[in-house]
Amino acid sequence: MWKHRGQQRPSFAEVPGPGQESVWDYPRPPVLAPERRAVEVLSSAQRLAYSEKALRVLETASPPTVYLPPEAVQSALLRPVPGQSYCEWKGRAQYWGLAEDDTLQVIGWSYPSPSPDFARIRGWLSFYPGRVTCLLNGERVRPQDGDFYGGWVTDDIVGPWKGSPGSGGW
Repeated sequence: MWKHRGQQRPSFAEVPGPGQESVWDYPRPPVLAPERRAVEVLSSAQRLAYSEKALRVLETASPPTVYLPPEAVQSALLRPVPGQSYCEWKGRAQYWGLAEDDTLQVIGWSYPSPSPDFARIRGWLSFYPGRVTCLLNGERVRPQDGDFYGGWVTDDIVGPWKGSPGSGGW
């Protein structure tokens, strides 16, 4: 797949089997790629989003992060919540929570003014799989280790990835 500046994956990285991808084969800087599976995001029994035209951000050492176009998201069910973060590649992120939740828990984020290389995801949303239910073709997505990261872990992704124990020095 992708190689970071011609380097091979590190010796500690898992070797992908048939139909799998290694996060160590993703590039740095990251790239956008189509997500070919149907994406569904649920909170309790409510569907927050559904798309068959999502995009993945692929970055070395991280599971893909899936972004859904604004028209695929039930925006009436969400509201902006305090806080922000900065990505060296994409820019400043805005956080989102459930409109009905007074705790202001962050469940997703977007980039209202992304860097030029990521202009295509302006206003698109991604969700934390550990805070809402995220599905790819019906497979329940597992969250990336660590409280900050938003990678989508599925059976076809192998690591190890950032956020897991012992990854602080990568």
